[in-house]
Amino acid sequence: MDPLTSIKENLSKLTTGQRAIADYIMKNSSEVAFLTVYELAQRVNTSTTTIMRLTANLGYSGYSEFQKGLQQILRDQTAPQNRLKLNLESPTEGDLWENTIAHHLHHIRNLAEQLPKAQLDAAVQKIISARHIYCTSVRSGLPVGQYLSNGLNRTSGNAKLVIADTSDWVDEVITMNEGDLIIATSFPRYAKRIIDFVKAAKSRKVQIVAITDSFSSPIVEFADLTLICESDSLAFHNSPISAMVVADYLINATAITQSEQTKERLDLINDVLTGMDYHYNNSSKDS
Repeated sequence: MDPLTSIKENLSKLTTGQRAIADYIMKNSSEVAFLTVYELAQRVNTSTTTIMRLTANLGYSGYSEFQKGLQQILRDQTAPQNRLKLNLESPTEGDLWENTIAHHLHHIRNLAEQLPKAQLDAAVQKIISARHIYCTSVRSGLPVGQYLSNGLNRTSGNAKLVIADTSDWVDEVITMNEGDLIIATSFPRYAKRIIDFVKAAKSRKVQIVAITDSFSSPIVEFADLTLICESDSLAFHNSPISAMVVADYLINATAITQSEQTKERLDLINDVLTGMDYHYNNSSKDS
């Protein structure tokens, strides 16, 4: 039996204090799934002993086992097959193409209203002052990491992509220090390898900017700055569209803030590409 069902079935057996905790868990299960018992106690203004008694009354050996049950619910809810099933059960009316555009426009409007520009500008300052920038992600977040690393490297020459699914970051992280920055993109179901990477980097005092879908995301615990971007789609997958808008702003703002340095680098890059005859030239076609 999952923890939420257990709470519902045992509610009448709980004390008044335990019911207050249970009510908070029911309303904020995705957040509680990643809170320590001490953090939960602070949220509900109770003692850790009362929380431990609650979990025991629900049939769990301790808070850790109870929390693992909440995490499993979250994983099940965000599994691609379950998201697709849910979306099919609640279809949107009208043309799918129009609905897709409306869906992402809605997310972008929310982004404009809910993500403070001060946070974006703080991220830009961290980028500008960083010795090295490591953009990391996996799977659905990978387009964001690729776009960011390419754009920021063309601006500053000190950014690279590190795919957290590989073990290459282990060789990178041992040379990192407080002068470095990791920009990590993490969407449900939150790949453990990304968490491992930022946790190891954090222990070396590396600055962390997290791009993720909610403050209950496990990566938030290690982030110095969190940029929230909705990632749900009309089908089964995480969509990077909102996060790509944020990435585009970070590239734009970094390039414009360092306009002279950016122009100098782009001129040098262009000289190399021109010397290679890299770009298609219509005038070179046979007449």
